[in-house]
Amino acid sequence: MKRDASEASAPVFVPGVVSLAASSRRTLKHGDTFAMFDEFGDVIEVERSPMGLFHRDTRFLSRFLVTLEGHRPLILSSTVQPDNVMLDVDLTNPDVFARGELLLAKDTFHLARAKFLWGASCYELFTISNFGDRRTRLRLALDFGADFADLFEIRGYPRTRRGEVSSERRSAAEIVFRYAALDGLARATRVFLSPAPLALDADGGNARAEFALELGARERRALAVTVHCTEGEAPRPPETRFFTTLRRARRDYANAREATAAIESSNPTFNAVLSRSAADLAMLVTDTSQGPFPYAGVPWFSTPFGRDGLITGLETLWIDPSIARGVLRFLALHQAQREDPAADMEPGKILHEMRESELARLGEVPFARYYGSVDSTPLFVALAGQYWERTADRETMEAIWPNVKAALEWIGRHGDRDGDGFVEYGRRRSSGLRNQGWKDSEDAIFHADGRLAEGTIALCEVQGYVYLALRAGARLAADFGDSPLAGDLSLRAQQLQRRFESVFWCEDLGTYALALDGDKEACRVRTSNAGQLLFTGICAPERAGRVAQGIIGRDFFTGWGVRTLSSREKRFNPASYHNGSVWPHDNALIALGLARYGHTQHALSLTAAAFDAAAHMHLRRLPELFCGFERKRDKAPTLYPVACAPQAWAACAPYLLLQACLGLEIHAAERKVILRRPKLPPFLDWLEVKRLSAGDARLHLLLRRHEGGVAVNLVSREGDAEVEVVL
Repeated sequence: MKRDASEASAPVFVPGVVSLAASSRRTLKHGDTFAMFDEFGDVIEVERSPMGLFHRDTRFLSRFLVTLEGHRPLILSSTVQPDNVMLDVDLTNPDVFARGELLLAKDTFHLARAKFLWGASCYELFTISNFGDRRTRLRLALDFGADFADLFEIRGYPRTRRGEVSSERRSAAEIVFRYAALDGLARATRVFLSPAPLALDADGGNARAEFALELGARERRALAVTVHCTEGEAPRPPETRFFTTLRRARRDYANAREATAAIESSNPTFNAVLSRSAADLAMLVTDTSQGPFPYAGVPWFSTPFGRDGLITGLETLWIDPSIARGVLRFLALHQAQREDPAADMEPGKILHEMRESELARLGEVPFARYYGSVDSTPLFVALAGQYWERTADRETMEAIWPNVKAALEWIGRHGDRDGDGFVEYGRRRSSGLRNQGWKDSEDAIFHADGRLAEGTIALCEVQGYVYLALRAGARLAADFGDSPLAGDLSLRAQQLQRRFESVFWCEDLGTYALALDGDKEACRVRTSNAGQLLFTGICAPERAGRVAQGIIGRDFFTGWGVRTLSSREKRFNPASYHNGSVWPHDNALIALGLARYGHTQHALSLTAAAFDAAAHMHLRRLPELFCGFERKRDKAPTLYPVACAPQAWAACAPYLLLQACLGLEIHAAERKVILRRPKLPPFLDWLEVKRLSAGDARLHLLLRRHEGGVAVNLVSREGDAEVEVVL
């Protein structure tokens, strides 16, 4: 029976009982499917760990263990390939004894594992080679398990009831696990083996396949395993040919990269960081009926999130505007049309997140279609305006213009709950999120004495997003022939800016208050939220300068980046989620604002810090966040234990940081690329940008750093476009 989400009271949070150490996990994703393996390529069951094969927030494979002669093999190497398509693992057998006698010497057999995801399936090829000097028998076993756990269970939601798991041996080479779900949607895991094993047995949620391999000296044998996730009663048989499907996966990846501007520099490590960003973005982007949409992050947020998608679209707008187009069209399709307090839904509001798992479909958690974010709606309008300027894509803008107007209507009607001129939030049911800005943890919004803010909350950066949205809406209305609306939105933007300055500015702190609580008492706390205001343009120039100076002070700037909270504040904790950690996307937005107010040197400092941090990270990958401890000699950044990696807006932070340094603007209608006071960070002597689009033109730029600034050369041009450098 479906339960109203308003009845749900259990907290839904990311557990801190298992560390997702980046060096020991191996992550793959394609579409609505992701997998997390250990360095062996196995799935080992650990309580509250998101290891396994997941499809639409349900775990379809909870155990996958390979043993040789009853023992785990020895690991030689384990690497996700640079394009994120495939995991390669090299293993060998240990010494095997029986009654004190050595039966099999270590290193006799080499076991290579290659695995990738495609079309709701995990494809794996085992290649077993005998490097001994004689024919030798090897027993290899595969243990499988399927618990069909909902991701929210793993995140800590206490279930009181769940469906039954059963299994069936369909043939000598196929096992099926079935889940009798409470939401009525049949789910099954189909395991195909080739060749058929010597023995194949299943019991409940577990199965075992045993192979007896006899290989001559230097002989090689291949085993293929396909694990397919199905929903519904009539699953389509999957493609089980490993190399055929792998070619499709690589072709799609190459096509996606070809559509994006290519960046190369004089610094090989920086090139590796950007290559990882591109690969992570390609992996996280999921094709939808409305175009590409970057899912937020693996493992906790591998689903559409409005805020994350919009900020990722903003970060990548200059290199690949198709992502912003897909985000805008997808969110327009799912824009709220009615009121639903259980989902924090109001007409015109933009989606917070979507979930397809059993608990979401049952309504036990409110996130099937959830609208509890106060910033997605103004960010939607802001990105629409910037996308229009970047592309002059009239077809898309005409399609979503009614949605933009509905979002602007929400800002003025539902967003400003008490008519004070500011947009605020407050959950409509106890099951919803307490905090609904990007810092949405329970303790993120508080007063200087540590008290949590109560009542409806007006966040400072949200007012900046609204200001940006009103100005973007005014430009769009003017371009689409609605002069009265353009005038009204421009006036509202001016009024908001004046009122914001008078209410939020804290002269003694030299920055803007974090928020206003329900009693209109300012949360006089120094936070990175004020730094984000800069890119919106709402700050008076002289006050922007003071914010800039504060944000790069020692209480904020760690050497690895800007903390979310000043170390002088009551709730500061460098190992917390939002109260003192470093978030790459936050730093990128701050850097963009610093550059736009003329503080390019500070933007260069943030760029250098983020680059240094990424250079120390596993795979050169910037995670969702890391701890905000001060940088020390010969010590890497301290990882946050349950951070998502990859995370879309973190992966794309280097692109926005680079845009900030270059002062890059693209005006498609004018066929013009502008670089305002361009600079290169000190670790780059030159930077090359190929396939940069401006309207239907394609540009190839080369920038070289010199003592006084940057020389910009137009290497080649296809089509009609100009490059303007403003010094």
